[in-house]
Amino acid sequence: MTTTVHEVVDVKTAQADKLPADLLGVGDFSPAQIAKVMDLAASVKANPGAYSGKLAGKSAVLIFEKPSLRTRMSFEIGLAKLGATVVFHDHSAQRIGQREIVKDYAKNLERWVDLIVARTFSHDVLAEMAAWSRVPVVNALSDLEHPCQALADLFTLREAYGSLEGLKLAYVGDGNNVAHSLVLACASLGVDVTVVTPTGFEPQFAVLKQAAAIAKGTGSKVTVSRDPKAIRGHHAVYTDTWVSMGQDHQRAQRESVMGAYRVSEKLMALASEGLDEAAVFMHCLPAHRGEEVTAGVIDGDRSLIYDQAENRLHVQNAVMLMLFGMD
Repeated sequence: MTTTVHEVVDVKTAQADKLPADLLGVGDFSPAQIAKVMDLAASVKANPGAYSGKLAGKSAVLIFEKPSLRTRMSFEIGLAKLGATVVFHDHSAQRIGQREIVKDYAKNLERWVDLIVARTFSHDVLAEMAAWSRVPVVNALSDLEHPCQALADLFTLREAYGSLEGLKLAYVGDGNNVAHSLVLACASLGVDVTVVTPTGFEPQFAVLKQAAAIAKGTGSKVTVSRDPKAIRGHHAVYTDTWVSMGQDHQRAQRESVMGAYRVSEKLMALASEGLDEAAVFMHCLPAHRGEEVTAGVIDGDRSLIYDQAENRLHVQNAVMLMLFGMD
């Protein structure tokens, strides 16, 4: 069963000429601002020396409730390349807001640092921190969205094809936080996106409605399907782990329904039908070969996974430069 999402609702989006104070979700930036992130990231990547020291004198804290490789390293090294001082605060032993209320946490941090980068279980905690803080807050992953990942993914896709014009991306598997941000990013940049998930694992309807509202202005088409064959004719196939952090108790249930959505060589061939060249494969990592994707696909010559990981740094640096008005 395939349906096209067409409901339009009022959404909170940034004004084209004014950036929001924070990046909590992809929809915080207007389509024009996301396009600017893409261009600035390309410049940062091609000419790193031109941006060295741009954030000299600035300080940032990374507060992580969850484990991380790519997110932590790309933010720490990226900020260092821009000249900022970075402090990492491991919050894995205790959730933010447990020892003291989120308001007090945010009001203290704003007195010491110029930027808060937070990786949390609860998006509500992230939003509350941003509401109380006078300094920018960047979402480094929450249960609702992973905006920096999705922006880097679209940047990587643009690099691979030279342009995003006319491209179609299929996301296969669990409609999780990564799927949410991808749908919004694709809608913002005019990329057609098809989300293929089992029944009960679709992205949140509120996110789909938000994407549909954005897509109305960009010409993107947002589709949700239960049929893996819906990926036919898509330039990129994206998947993520079936069991995210904090969902281990659901492993048996998830694995029992996800088998038909494993990205295999056969599925990639289906995606490539009608295209001038084979579809590319994308994954935000960490990956589980043999579960959501076969080793032959993820380690194949059409896999972009390491380009995606590298580009996290460049795109995040572009976002931070823009938030500080130094773009």
